[in-house]
Amino acid sequence: MHSTDRLPVRSTPQNQPIKRHNTARYYAHRVRESLTTRVSKTLCIIFLSLLLVAGIILFVLYLSLRPHRPRIFIHEFSIPALAQPNGFENAEIIFNVTARNSNQHVGIYFDSVEGSVYYKNQRVGATPLADTFFQEPKTTTILHATLSGATLTVNSGRWMEFMHDRGQGKVGFRLEIKSTIRFQVSTWDSKRHTMHATCDVFVGTDGFILPAYKDKRCPLYFT
Repeated sequence: MHSTDRLPVRSTPQNQPIKRHNTARYYAHRVRESLTTRVSKTLCIIFLSLLLVAGIILFVLYLSLRPHRPRIFIHEFSIPALAQPNGFENAEIIFNVTARNSNQHVGIYFDSVEGSVYYKNQRVGATPLADTFFQEPKTTTILHATLSGATLTVNSGRWMEFMHDRGQGKVGFRLEIKSTIRFQVSTWDSKRHTMHATCDVFVGTDGFILPAYKDKRCPLYFT
């Protein structure tokens, strides 16, 4: 093959410097930007981590300090005179309930607790149960009363209704506990709330609470 058919080959001098399109200042700026970005990301991670920890702590404090309403249970309710032929002459209603403060760190103030007994939505008796008292966390207070005389407004006609229901096997009543309460956390007191507890209860032919209603928790609401 003739030499004229070969492609020309260009030679590059060995000591010719490589051309750089970016200056040293440019690379220094890029390094600073990279460091700034890393520092910003690190600070953001630290801030978000602290925020998460603070949120968890506040949530735990909220759960532990959030006031829980009292728990009212009915333990005893009786009208012994129902079992007597002439019971109307010495009729009385006896009941016993407990108020339980289930809070770990929250106390409860009770103001002028009152108990009322209803028969077919008609009040047949009412009486004060307690003056103002403070209930420590995780404690139970017994509230009991006997309705008779002036506190038991049952006439002979109403008593005949009791006896008619007794002939059917049981007599139904509703016991309502009412009080104004407020919660206390350390030295902080909440505003006052009017508490209503409603205890439906039936007594048997002997005048005593039926087993299905003994130690039953009473629904509770505020107004």
